[in-house]
This record gives sequence, structure tokens and C-alpha cells, in this order.
Amino acid sequence: MNVFVDPSAFLAVLGRGDTSHLAAKKHWEKMLTDKDDLVCHTCIVVETSALILRRLGIEAGHVFEQDIVPILRLIWATRDIHEAAVSAHLVANRRTLSLVDCVSFEIMRRTGVQKAFAFDRHFQEYGYECV
Repeated sequence: MNVFVDPSAFLAVLGRGDTSHLAAKKHWEKMLTDKDDLVCHTCIVVETSALILRRLGIEAGHVFEQDIVPILRLIWATRDIHEAAVSAHLVANRRTLSLVDCVSFEIMRRTGVQKAFAFDRHFQEYGYECV
């Protein structure tokens, strides 16, 4: 199964103090066991890396970069993807919706991925199934 992975899920998996940690870790391990295709994009890697270093520390940053990023199907946010996401972001006109979220939705639309491993309500609002 193709599953898009959001920063909220990475933070929950790595952050032992996160309220969703146990559920996230269990689901992460199931996806790995099932050999799900874990889809992500370059903007998420940059955003997640910064958040992990700030919130969880350098050790968690190493785990993310060395153990997690290599197993992801990483999609580059090309110029046309970025432009489509910027247009969607401006049309949405919502302060709580990030440009990175709009890049995610554009990539999910283009790749046909319908499931997201996320603890971000925007995925459900935009019609994606959260696992």
C-alpha cells in the first residue's frame, strides 16, 4: 500500500513524550512489516529535520536522517508542483494551512496516494484517509 507520511507522524514516532507516540510507533512498525511504500517529499524532509532537532534533539535527528529518510520514496518538489501548491495555498486563504501541506496535497493528487500517516487534520479536510 502507498502511504504518504507527514511530519506530524514522524514527530509522533520519534517523540516519546508525544501524546500519539505509542499509537504512531505501533502503526509505523506495521507499515514497515507490511512493506508499505512510504511516500514523502523533499519539503517535508527539510521541515521535519528542523522540527526534530529543535524539539527532540540531535540524536533523534540522526535517527531520522540515517534510518528513516533512506527508506522513504522521496519525491522532489519540482517548480510546477511548487507553483500549483502556492496557487492552492493562496486560494485557500487560511493561516493554519501551510505551503508544505499544499505541496503534500499536490503530490498526493499527482501520484494517486489516498492514505496519509498523519496527525494533521488538514489531510482529512482535503479528502485523504488518515491511517
